[in-house]
Amino acid sequence: MGSARACFASMAMLVLPPSFRASRRSGRACVSVVLISLLLSGCSINLGSLTPSSSPEAEPAKPASPRNIASLTETIRSNPDDPRAYNRRGMLLAQAGKTDEAMADFDKAISLDANFGKAYANRGKLHWEAAHLDQAMADYEHAIALDAGDAAAHLGRGLVHGARGEPVQALEDFNEAIVLAPDDAEAYYNRGLLYQSEGQHLNAIADFTTASGLVPQHAEPLLARAQSYLALDRAREAAADLDEAVQDGPQNVQTWIARGQAYERLGDKAKAAVSYSRAVNLRPRDEAAQAGLARVGGRARPSYDLTAQRRQPDPERNMPRN
Repeated sequence: MGSARACFASMAMLVLPPSFRASRRSGRACVSVVLISLLLSGCSINLGSLTPSSSPEAEPAKPASPRNIASLTETIRSNPDDPRAYNRRGMLLAQAGKTDEAMADFDKAISLDANFGKAYANRGKLHWEAAHLDQAMADYEHAIALDAGDAAAHLGRGLVHGARGEPVQALEDFNEAIVLAPDDAEAYYNRGLLYQSEGQHLNAIADFTTASGLVPQHAEPLLARAQSYLALDRAREAAADLDEAVQDGPQNVQTWIARGQAYERLGDKAKAAVSYSRAVNLRPRDEAAQAGLARVGGRARPSYDLTAQRRQPDPERNMPRN
């Protein structure tokens, strides 16, 4: 997956902030305590890396290269009262990680056009990423008041509701985002995470399946669906998802841990050990990976490349079995 700053225009993130995870009522864990967080807390992913915004007013995506930023700067010099130029440059600056400059551009766009909904939504996203929930909510509310058909703003507001521990309102916004943009994987994915956090795993699986179909070869929906399968004791289906997920996201520690857990449940200590070993290699101090590796009697091994299995001996062959 791309950087957390990729495709800024799509407005929302896969990962809910720590405040949402901490606000859940006890007993509402996504899965049993032996499983890793279903909210993908180890990832840093922007939903824009899944799919572009479906809003008809969204600005076209452009690489955040110095040349493109400089080009927009020249446009602004020529026409300093163009709010859309500031908004476009702000999106590029946000992609480039220049948050303060991006915020200044969105502020300027809004000062030039107080009815520019996209600028409010973009600024709301920056506030969201900074965990400024009140400011994010105010901007998303303003964006929706100006354009109730802005699917990305509904999605962003849903995330803020979730972070505030307001799952009913979050669900309403995710539902509206899906009605407005039925081909947007982001909304399905986030609604799936919400269902998952409420223990509604069949609903979550349906949403993750839709998200995965809309954005094939992305690991996150597969990992999330696998974790709901594990919560339902459907380890074989989880393992199939995770086999694919580690191909799509081989650097994701949580995917390897989940794969280890799935194969451990299936009694395949060889594949479990290789998975835990890969997780330990990627994050040596990860307690879940270390504990899993110890349970199956494995040991840490050098980097394990699934794509090399056809050309080299399978490292799982010599791992312990029942």
